[in-house]
Amino acid sequence: MTTATGIGSWPGTDVREALGVVRDLLADPGDGADGLPYLPELPDRGPGADLVGRGLGMLVDLPVDLQPSGWRLTDRPGRDLTRTAAYLRQDLDELAEAFDGWTGRMKLQVAGPWTLAASTWLPRGERVVSDVGATRDLVDSLAEGVRVHVTTIQRLLPGASLVLQLDEPYLPAVLEGRLPTASGYGLVRAVDPQDALNGLEAVLDAAPEGTRPVVHCCAPDAPIVLLRRTGADLAVDTALLGRRGWEGVAVGVEDGMTLYAGTVPTDGTLARPQAVVDRLVERWRDLGMPVSGLSDLVVTPTCGLAGLTPGQARDVSRVCIDSARELAERATA
Repeated sequence: MTTATGIGSWPGTDVREALGVVRDLLADPGDGADGLPYLPELPDRGPGADLVGRGLGMLVDLPVDLQPSGWRLTDRPGRDLTRTAAYLRQDLDELAEAFDGWTGRMKLQVAGPWTLAASTWLPRGERVVSDVGATRDLVDSLAEGVRVHVTTIQRLLPGASLVLQLDEPYLPAVLEGRLPTASGYGLVRAVDPQDALNGLEAVLDAAPEGTRPVVHCCAPDAPIVLLRRTGADLAVDTALLGRRGWEGVAVGVEDGMTLYAGTVPTDGTLARPQAVVDRLVERWRDLGMPVSGLSDLVVTPTCGLAGLTPGQARDVSRVCIDSARELAERATA
């Protein structure tokens, strides 16, 4: 059965309301589609509630604070980290209440190690990713934080099957050496692909057994081959995939990978489910893939929904659900 879900972010500041909408839309969409609810991120609440801030709040024994230039490693936790932890505690409390007794799947989103290393600064002012030792410490700390986070949610939702999504929007820039240094006059050295793979695997492998992994990269030049080597499912913006990208996806799907197809626009325009499905079917046929395989896809927005109004976010989510129904029908026709 074709599934619909979201990427992670949601507009507004009321996590209870956001969870209620996610639950109502995705817990049981019915009529030939399956739904994958998720714990939403509400970056409108401020620093610490966004993707990077939440990820840094999960680090174990590696404190950070917020400076005008961004998040920075520091010697001891400060009020910024305290606020971040409070947001996460609130979110988990509301998740436990909204999905009490839940026995289906639940998706969690965590910033990946390379996006965090690219977005966080050393005390002396350069990016963490520029220092091999500091990057290794961050990877290890995040892996332990992910283990604790997923274990906590397992305890809150003992009947749920958990899906862990690592968000890596900065990964292509890290691999290609496109990140500017603190001065702005130079570029941070490129990270070796094997080192990048090792970091991703360290975090994914830290999740308790039974957790289904997904890696999400919405960049135009997502490194499909490297991401496929993690053994995780793959979430991408399909509008940004070229021929080679689609071919890489097809190889992964043939090997058992599930594609989270980011195909419903989030630019404020309301797509028609038939048009969304037509594009996917056309690409699928171009690759010589059987249309029956489309039933295994997960339909998602192209990106997070935080930049939309709550009404628009609901509409995009409904288009994802309706597109999943249409895909399921075509796959069995």
